[in-house]
Amino acid sequence: MTNYKSNYLLKGLPLLFYFISLLNIFGCSFGKSLPSATMLSATEPIYNNLQFWAAHPGKTDPSDRVPQDLKNEIRDTLADVFFIHPTTYTEGARSMGWNANINDQKLNDKTDNTSILYQASVFNEYSRVFAPRYRQANLKAFFANGEDSAKIALEIAYSDVKKAFQYYLDHFNNGRPIIIASHSQGTLHAARLLKDLFENKPLYKQLVCAYIIGLPVFENYFSGLKPCITASQTGCIVSWRTFLEGYQPAYIDKEKGKAIVINPLTWTTDTLQVEASLNEGGILRNFDKVIPEMVSTQIHGNILWSSKPRFFGSIFLKTKNYHIADYNLFYKNIRENTGVRIKAFLAK
Repeated sequence: MTNYKSNYLLKGLPLLFYFISLLNIFGCSFGKSLPSATMLSATEPIYNNLQFWAAHPGKTDPSDRVPQDLKNEIRDTLADVFFIHPTTYTEGARSMGWNANINDQKLNDKTDNTSILYQASVFNEYSRVFAPRYRQANLKAFFANGEDSAKIALEIAYSDVKKAFQYYLDHFNNGRPIIIASHSQGTLHAARLLKDLFENKPLYKQLVCAYIIGLPVFENYFSGLKPCITASQTGCIVSWRTFLEGYQPAYIDKEKGKAIVINPLTWTTDTLQVEASLNEGGILRNFDKVIPEMVSTQIHGNILWSSKPRFFGSIFLKTKNYHIADYNLFYKNIRENTGVRIKAFLAK
């Protein structure tokens, strides 16, 4: 079992970023022995069944949707995106135990109508999108202070993700270029997947890049994979965590390592402030409306600072942590950048 005390991705997590006040704006949610059988989902996902995929080219799902403002795009499927969704099992009572029941329709609908719609769909202009359902760990697993049951819950979640990715490789990939993408809990699992299967491995040759966002990804977690420092670089990692400019939570101050932070308006690590004119457009709960110049940005240490989002009614937005909007604020920039990187990869 992984020693989570030495896992750099878990440092800096005493406070995760699920602020319910943002849900109506951005549309995203987000014992010391083995748990008993009743504490875990009785069903393990079997990935030859489409019901165990939140997004898949073989079915219609929210990742297929395109904002009305972008309907005139010319779309293609030059690469594949394997997207790992964030925590949507946030129920404090943990009625399903430490891990979500993968057959829970209410939870699956929540995942599909938040993360899959507002995050996974960003990649559908140039790629086929695959997003597995997995027995995600409950949000409390990140606050459990090393409790064994929480560690096991995260191991179970990762085992499903890895199993899904292996099934995708064996049955759908056929040597195609791959983008790994994720948010929050998904980023914890995505980083492990990259380390296990891509870093210094033959599969690295198929990696366009990794957009692993919403949790700290420390540079010294990887020995070979490096941050992306230009908009067209491939085989590299993109990551950031978004907060209101001028605000840095206390737990960020305690982080020991250097986190990868890429500015999604320039796709560099430059620390100068970037004007909102470079923000091609973000989306709010109204998925169909793309709002240009929503925010300006600046890299500040281990985090990305953003100006207060500009939209009708933003005067009522008081939250300083924009975790659930890590994708929303930069929707069109991410969408366009995937095309740039895929084309650069194919040009090689």
